[in-house]
Amino acid sequence: MNAISVLSEDQLRGAVPLTLDVVDCIENAFKILAQDGVVMPPVLSMHLPMVNGEVDIKTAYLPGFSGFAVKVSPGFFNNPALGLASTSGLMVLFSAQTGQVQAVLLDNGYLTDLRTAAAGAVAARALSRPDAHRAAIFGAGTQALLQLQALCLVRPIKQATIWARNPDQAVQAARIASTRLGIAVDVITDPAKAVAGADIIITTTPATQPIVMAEWLQAGQHITAMGSDQSSKNELEAACLTRADLYVADRFSQTKTMGELRAAIEAGVIDRDRIDHSPNLAELSDVLTGKHHGRRTSDDITIADLTGTGAQDTAIATYALAAIHKGGHGT
Repeated sequence: MNAISVLSEDQLRGAVPLTLDVVDCIENAFKILAQDGVVMPPVLSMHLPMVNGEVDIKTAYLPGFSGFAVKVSPGFFNNPALGLASTSGLMVLFSAQTGQVQAVLLDNGYLTDLRTAAAGAVAARALSRPDAHRAAIFGAGTQALLQLQALCLVRPIKQATIWARNPDQAVQAARIASTRLGIAVDVITDPAKAVAGADIIITTTPATQPIVMAEWLQAGQHITAMGSDQSSKNELEAACLTRADLYVADRFSQTKTMGELRAAIEAGVIDRDRIDHSPNLAELSDVLTGKHHGRRTSDDITIADLTGTGAQDTAIATYALAAIHKGGHGT
């Protein structure tokens, strides 16, 4: 039997912090999605409304990678009231040549959080104005803080605001973010004002009804929506997508069924049959590889709709295993 690395959450957190290298790793995974030979099946998603929970299983084979990951990611959103994290899970990395297990990554959702934050930074670097320095974060959980941290790696963020339905959580998140990042982070209770004062807006909530309205958007803004990873979720008013000059999906096949694009299609503001032929709709991989022009002017409004891909999981699992082996850790 081949040797299998078993990695704990503590080992992974120590070996794989959120850095620009991680952002570049995830950007490379998106670029590979534009190539032939990628195998990425639909997300297996189980919605559990009776316990305010969900479970997603994602995987992808990427040409040139020695392995592929299968990731199980539960999200149970009543957990904080029980003193538990909302997300957990693990990844298993298999050999792309033999199918044998290379590693079991008992990350408790850490690598998913990491690659999700990195994807937000990839989108912001590709689509926002280079001089963007004010951010509005919707949400006050782990991912909200990581998104802001990742954003600061790729844009000169000097000031941020946090909006959340729970004001106490927003205050706590703002305090942590300000201390961690060394920038001014304030709490704002009016979501319209949060949007109005921002160059970049990031939504990180499990909302099932829109929390950002189209009429609030202003010229030059970029929005990254990453909370809608289930068919029941929705953070942006459908009209935001037609108000925008460019809408970018991490993968159309996913955002049609579980992202903000799904809500816009169901609302009738976007025609499902014309998506592949619209110059204002693109996949992030095409923007990154130059197949699509991306942002044209500083006044464009851009939206990135991130539902999370198996390609990101394979990329971060491979990166993490290499980092562990480099440091001589693991069981």
